[in-house]
Amino acid sequence: MKRFAFLAAFAAAMAMASGAMAQVKVSLDSPPDLEGSGSYVWAHAFTEHLNANGMKAEEFQRGALGSDAEVFDQVSQGLVEVAMAPLNIVGSLDKLIYGLRLPYFFADMEEVDRALYDGGMLARINEGTTPGGVRVAAVTTVGPATGIFNTKRDVNSLADMEGLRMRALDESQIELYKTWGASGTIVSWAEVPNALQTGVADGYLNPAFVPLLFGHTDFIKHFTDAAVAPSLRIAIISEQWYEGLSDADRKTVDDAIAAADKANRDWLGTQAGVIDKLKAAGVSVVNLSDEARAEFRKASEATYDSGLIT
Repeated sequence: MKRFAFLAAFAAAMAMASGAMAQVKVSLDSPPDLEGSGSYVWAHAFTEHLNANGMKAEEFQRGALGSDAEVFDQVSQGLVEVAMAPLNIVGSLDKLIYGLRLPYFFADMEEVDRALYDGGMLARINEGTTPGGVRVAAVTTVGPATGIFNTKRDVNSLADMEGLRMRALDESQIELYKTWGASGTIVSWAEVPNALQTGVADGYLNPAFVPLLFGHTDFIKHFTDAAVAPSLRIAIISEQWYEGLSDADRKTVDDAIAAADKANRDWLGTQAGVIDKLKAAGVSVVNLSDEARAEFRKASEATYDSGLIT
């Protein structure tokens, strides 16, 4: 038994030491749809680049390796190398990431990229996350700016939000809904369809493609194109794995990230027809007037100093 334990420990140590030879696991967070999912576009381009350059990589379907929180833990421990994830998943390590989700702060992805790269925001985020074993490799766009979906009525103005209970990602999003006169309840993504159909939640804040990609248009019937914030997810990688790579393999990974970033940003330019697809699926679409958008923007400013992103 002692000999077996020694051999097992030795094998584990050798596997860790030669991590570049092992298969790179890429955990997905959406269906593998190259037309409808910007997150998948990034993951697929990343995986394809690795495979084309001598590093074996495989995509794992959403949920195959566990929930978002479970996959995050596995990445931090070096058990999963790469994962597509919600923006807030690294908030426990560094709250600066929440700044990317400030309502009506960034006009578009060009402004986000300037903050991330020219302004050094991504590097500062990683100063906080890498000691916890997680590196934010990229911030991905998953579609046009977020809007308001709900099951009950058209939202033409801030007043129409009163009485709606919205699905929230976390406490910071609940605070945002409060400033709009609505309320929020935290619901995991897996439970969202049931929550919407049973009235636990009346809607959610997401980019226009989401109910199409996840099959929610049977019960989501109202969308307000409020352009609240750029629609973002992140790609996280295991810091233990990344730092353990050879110089050559780390360059391959860095090049794969750059290729995936370009594919993701190029994909965003193909999404102009999503609103028409929503309408075709029976969803009522509201385009906010300038006056109504100004109301939402003004109300949202209260969240900037809420303390939840500092």
